[in-house]
Amino acid sequence: MESVPVRCPVCSRDHAYSTPAYPCPCGMPTAPPLLPDAPAVRVGHRSWNDVWVTVRCSSCAREDQWPQPELCCPCGTVLRIPVRPVATAPSPAAPVSPAHIPLPRTAAHPRPTFRPMTIRTGHDAVSAAGLYLAWLGYRDVGRPGAGPASGIDLRGDGVIAQVDSSTRPATLRAIETLWLNALGTSATGVYFSLAGYAPDARARADGVGLPLFVLDLTGTPQPVNSPADELVSTGA
Repeated sequence: MESVPVRCPVCSRDHAYSTPAYPCPCGMPTAPPLLPDAPAVRVGHRSWNDVWVTVRCSSCAREDQWPQPELCCPCGTVLRIPVRPVATAPSPAAPVSPAHIPLPRTAAHPRPTFRPMTIRTGHDAVSAAGLYLAWLGYRDVGRPGAGPASGIDLRGDGVIAQVDSSTRPATLRAIETLWLNALGTSATGVYFSLAGYAPDARARADGVGLPLFVLDLTGTPQPVNSPADELVSTGA
């Protein structure tokens, strides 16, 4: 799996980013080719039209649209990782058998590989978060029967979640609202955001132990604070 060094322009933290691979229709694991010498770009506002890149399969040469690789720094900044344009991509290599991708080393116990769904709309974002909560082990996860109440988009056995699909970082008020709702229902609150979190929102979530995740457009949530890391490690 291709990996490149990434430095956050806000807090100067260094990261090693590996782009996730997803199967081409021919079966070959495929990922956008990264540019190792190009700096990551901070994502301030999202547009559905500029977060897709063209990727050529190294086996069958098929070209498809794939989500732009992104990384969420622990400081809350969302970074866009530059990729090599398909026009300058290297020639297709000889076909090889797909390799097995093991579970993350941070997993405390075996768990089936999470199968994400591509996000193109706000509805897709909620559906992707629901799939992830079910993968973590929560039962009966679904939308509230009477519609979202107080910002709650998903509810399950012992969990409530808010999914922010806007183009702005989640606010302190949104975090506090979810936390208070979780306290009132004796449930675990989980927040998912497409655009990351404001610094004060991230600090409050850390202080009250509220798990925060950033959703990329592949539909794969990434934990951005310690409570989220712990939830991924232990499950529901």
